[in-house]
Amino acid sequence: MNTAPSLVVLDGKTLFLPRDAWDEIASLGSLTFHDDTPRDQVVERAKDADIILTNKVRITEETLAGLPRCRLVTVLATGYDVVDIAACGKRGIPVCNVPGYGAESVAEFAIAQLLALVRGVELHDRLVRAGEWNKRGHFSFWDTPQVELKGLTLGVVGFGAIGRRMAELGLGFGMRALAYTPRPKEPIASPNFAFVPLDDLFRQSNVISLHCPLTDTNREFANQRLLSLMPPGGYFLNTARGKLVNEADLAQALNSGHLAGVALDVLAHEPPRADNPLLTAQNCLITPHMAWGSLTARMRLMAIAADNIRQFLAGWPNNVVNARYLK
Repeated sequence: MNTAPSLVVLDGKTLFLPRDAWDEIASLGSLTFHDDTPRDQVVERAKDADIILTNKVRITEETLAGLPRCRLVTVLATGYDVVDIAACGKRGIPVCNVPGYGAESVAEFAIAQLLALVRGVELHDRLVRAGEWNKRGHFSFWDTPQVELKGLTLGVVGFGAIGRRMAELGLGFGMRALAYTPRPKEPIASPNFAFVPLDDLFRQSNVISLHCPLTDTNREFANQRLLSLMPPGGYFLNTARGKLVNEADLAQALNSGHLAGVALDVLAHEPPRADNPLLTAQNCLITPHMAWGSLTARMRLMAIAADNIRQFLAGWPNNVVNARYLK
């Protein structure tokens, strides 16, 4: 590309960063910035762009038909299910994501979810402030089982940077860590770690934590069949993608008492629909897709995204998720 490329950001507001955080990307070409972009305005705003940057705005095959100048799609996230990567590949358009930027942030958040479930810290704070400690009249009380993590088995589905870090943190708490990944990865050097098939992971794990991308083949894979394999009284965490889970089946597993607790940072529809059964399920913690959001992680995301574009312009694109589809 001999001239300065035209770049368009479709939904920059979703990263909750000041505009000067975009300076490195802006230095790579002529940048047009949009806080958000309605679906029916994507083609109009991106039709003259060589490089499109998106977080949650969908890029479909139909959309691509109206974007003849597009040469690169950069997803400002690790998950890339908002982009039709096959359709991009057929047009010779690489799609780059931002892997690894949130490994620490997301894994730490998942551990926080787990601790909230097994110890009930915030619940008991509310009880104290409501006067319950005074009513009980004893030096101590608790209204939930107080469960130690040491000795429990943690099952991690997906073993990218976040899944690996989650397993490491679990091992640090004295847990046994199991992992499932469809492709071989370097194991953690610990006698308490092992890769296992997916069904075995659910059968053996007291805690399941999802850290895999959403694909056409794993949508709602966490369903009644797999959840029923878990030992009674288990815990289920999801900081990956909401559509990995059959939400009705998960609510049933909670309300039946088979699961002791669930913590979700993602849902199938965000914000949630009023009829989502998990909103009224017992022992279910839901947070607003915030696990990735530490400032350190977001600034790391920006640096990697800028490098993705820089490498593409140099002829060596990296973090390409649709290489198998490219012409």
